[in-house]
Amino acid sequence: MTLSRKALGITPSPTLTIDARAKQLKSEGVDVIGFGAGEPDFDTPEHIREAAITAIREGFTRYTPAAGIPELKEAVCEKLQRENNLLYRPGQVVLSNGAKHSLANIFTAILDSGDEVLIPVPYWVSYPEMVKLADGVPVSVAADEKDGGKLTAELLHRHITPRTRAIVVNSPSNPTGQLFSREELLAVAGIALQNDLWIISDEIYEKLVYGDAEHISIACLGEEIKKRTVIVNGVSKAYAMTGWRIGYTASGPELAVAMESIQSHLTSNPNSIAQKAALAALRGPQDCVEEMRQVFESRRTYALERINKMPHLSCSEPQGAFYLFVNAGQACGLSFRGTVINNTDELAALLLEYYRVAVVPGRGFGAPEYVRLSYATSLENIRVGLDRMEAFLQELQ
Repeated sequence: MTLSRKALGITPSPTLTIDARAKQLKSEGVDVIGFGAGEPDFDTPEHIREAAITAIREGFTRYTPAAGIPELKEAVCEKLQRENNLLYRPGQVVLSNGAKHSLANIFTAILDSGDEVLIPVPYWVSYPEMVKLADGVPVSVAADEKDGGKLTAELLHRHITPRTRAIVVNSPSNPTGQLFSREELLAVAGIALQNDLWIISDEIYEKLVYGDAEHISIACLGEEIKKRTVIVNGVSKAYAMTGWRIGYTASGPELAVAMESIQSHLTSNPNSIAQKAALAALRGPQDCVEEMRQVFESRRTYALERINKMPHLSCSEPQGAFYLFVNAGQACGLSFRGTVINNTDELAALLLEYYRVAVVPGRGFGAPEYVRLSYATSLENIRVGLDRMEAFLQELQ
């Protein structure tokens, strides 16, 4: 008996793999500092937890409509109008079991076998795998150095083929923390209009933006752009609700109906209790979000300064999310205790084995010379972890 070619062709998530290994070591009593997981280290705010407890006590434990309860869909529409100046009707919103599920619904709904999706590099590790699971073909788009590492209309156009169906925009980005500028968004929008493409706009980190940076939803750039844009968002990152698994899409009515139909067969509705919690998150007080954002910003400042003073490493300032995407290419080719480090996979393995620090190698993000560190952990953990990293790097010859 054999597995399908589709199953055999999927690469496990390196972020979850590293996190699982770090947690295994911790369970064995090993003191590990984990920079791997992409989730806030804060507890879900109390008023959100209380809403879930109330829902349980009131017996809100049965099936809901496949695309989610009307009140939460209305709250999403209110949020999009209030914060993004975008007008959607509840029928255009599909609530799912996390933003990952939302993305899977999208790719299933828009791709036929062999259809291509343009994905800017570096990318979140799951985009290419999700496209492949939907029988599509992920196409990596790496910005040229001559363009300053920025996406341009010319660069995107070079990757367009008759099979191209969509472009993915992730802003703020996982793993880099960079935001698409208005100029870059206009380039994407122009290419999408010229070539009749979908735009998949993953905005899950939109509330975690620092300094003078500004998040702009590409759907705001015009009504024609909005019609071909699918917004992906959720409550996981902004409200420290990763385990609750509530994401959503906002799109044109026809696509929303298709995604609801797909979801109705694959999972039925999102978790009923989590929907009530998400409703409290969107309609409740928002000061908790700002408090977490300020803590992340202070951690970012500290970690970035430390990293850029270490040998063999360099890192650009992230504008959002809670990651540092660190260029460790200079460490490749050096040796650690007689072992030559050929790539960042080996670097990460040695760092975890000998110095008990977990980072994610960049290969899964399409950038093999990099490693990703999450600063969604306490400042003390960051300090200790970076002390260990620095000691490790000082051993390299």
